[in-house]
Amino acid sequence: METESVSFLLENLKPSIIISCLRGDFNAQLYAHQEIIQYLSKQKCRLIFLSSANVFDAFTNFPSYEYDKSLSVSIYGKFKIKIENALLKLPPEKYVIARLPMVFGTNAPRIKTLEQQFLLQDPIEVFPNVIINATTQNKLSQQIHYIINQNKTGIFHLGSSDLIHHKELIEEFCNKLSLKPILKNVYDTNKDRYLAVLPKDNLLPENLQITIKEVINSL
Repeated sequence: METESVSFLLENLKPSIIISCLRGDFNAQLYAHQEIIQYLSKQKCRLIFLSSANVFDAFTNFPSYEYDKSLSVSIYGKFKIKIENALLKLPPEKYVIARLPMVFGTNAPRIKTLEQQFLLQDPIEVFPNVIINATTQNKLSQQIHYIINQNKTGIFHLGSSDLIHHKELIEEFCNKLSLKPILKNVYDTNKDRYLAVLPKDNLLPENLQITIKEVINSL
């Protein structure tokens, strides 16, 4: 996406569904999504855009639900909001905005990083005052599969139905992996703050929901 136009790919593949989970240069991503939106407006196609809990990182006193107003103070959150706002101008049947919390799993990058930091005896940063929810890569795949097959549209929060402090979650993971790492407490506030996306309006079937305990046990 940083070297050529995605429109050539779209015109050749002619997809009926696009799942956007891009990483990389923000400006390149914005331009790629502008091209995707142009394609959506002309073709019978819909986009599933994987967004982030960071679109709400300006709100610290409560968790966020699907149709809460987004507001971010981070560069990453503001970037995700730009794409979301562009999608919200499309007809509802053209898009799904799927907001994600932290994603874990047996071979997930976050877990690999924990293991590497332990082996190198690097301190692992934990946030004792940050309340989050989480999910696993397998559960996320099942949820996306359901959203596609059932032709769902709108905004979905694909996180666990319950919450946990970030430090406590990392400690649970380390216990599960039999690791005893060096933890470095990072305090950006003296009070608890939330960075969590909870499902409420667009609930998936019970078998596609997940709890923090299930996230931990997935390891």
